[in-house]
Amino acid sequence: MFFHDHDDDAMIRIDRITLREIRLRLKEPFRISSGVVEERRILLLELRDTSGVVEWAECVAGEQPNYSPETIDTAWLAIREWLAPRILGKGVGAPPDGLFEILDRHVSGHNMAKAALEMGCWGVAARLRQTSLSKLIGGERERVPTGISIGIQKDPETLVARAKQAHKDGYRKIKLKIQPGADVEYVKAVREALPGDTGLMADANSAYSIRDADHLKQLDAFGLLMVEQPLHRDDLVRHAALQRMLKTPICLDESITDMTRCEDMLALGSGRIVNIKAGRVGGISVARRIHDACAAQGVPVWCGGMLESGVGRAYNVALASLPNFSLPGDLSPSARYWERDIVAPEWTMDADGMVTVPHAEPGIGVQVDRDRVENLTVRREDLRAPGYV
Repeated sequence: MFFHDHDDDAMIRIDRITLREIRLRLKEPFRISSGVVEERRILLLELRDTSGVVEWAECVAGEQPNYSPETIDTAWLAIREWLAPRILGKGVGAPPDGLFEILDRHVSGHNMAKAALEMGCWGVAARLRQTSLSKLIGGERERVPTGISIGIQKDPETLVARAKQAHKDGYRKIKLKIQPGADVEYVKAVREALPGDTGLMADANSAYSIRDADHLKQLDAFGLLMVEQPLHRDDLVRHAALQRMLKTPICLDESITDMTRCEDMLALGSGRIVNIKAGRVGGISVARRIHDACAAQGVPVWCGGMLESGVGRAYNVALASLPNFSLPGDLSPSARYWERDIVAPEWTMDADGMVTVPHAEPGIGVQVDRDRVENLTVRREDLRAPGYV
């Protein structure tokens, strides 16, 4: 298989990567157990192939090292100093299924920085082939079910009001962020306020310890789809112990940073569901391997979100079109977070709580509004291959 109008050796050759930091203010603050976000600092990458084809990618690292050790600033440094030089001006296989290993060699960590480059190369490969990213990675679904993530609210009544609106809007899954002091009573109130068949889950973002097991067992009464990441990200053993105590499936998120951690979780029984975020695990190739390993053992997966712009959401939607993404993902439409996104068309959700996968469009399926991005840019750096201008 070869690209159209490109070198016949089926290689991507990136000669320029432009890094941009933009700032997008959320419609409202988003609070989880480890912090609150009011304005999103977003790292965008614009990758140009020697044939002139351009595609965009997004690094999902946040401003603070609370969700992971990475931040937008460490990712910028890692990309500029260690990672981009490994691909600039050099042939990369297409599709770039082995690129993660090139980026990972002797560079410990920095998965989100690696993923931004790796995913961008997938986007370039799809555009060069004049096919959609979804089709290139093996996606099968035409539409993907969508869930919403509701941040921690000041009281159960406020949370109930938000959850009722989400249910009315058609979301197929409602995720409630929890923390000690804002958990059992909050979830109970929502469960009692919504129809019994509403898909509810709770997400703790590592806010508890194994000493809280008896408290967390109270969540079993509410028929939740899952409780996500109750314990520390590094603690697969105690998650396994907690799962044995709970009827509710545990879903792991922060814990699953690579294929080995996924295999360990499956072997230990640390959970029964996996939230796959391509940015967290190093890109699309590793995400697909985790997807396949879970499918082989009958473990469902779903696609989590990181308050991405429409660029990052494009990669999430493509990933969620793979067959074992059987639970609704955090794929909320653009209007959920932003007054105005940076892509056209903006991401939307239909009345059935579904997002359409842009199979007919080449590349990531949306166009970046370059003028808007330029207006939002607060920092920019051009990385070029030696010999290219």
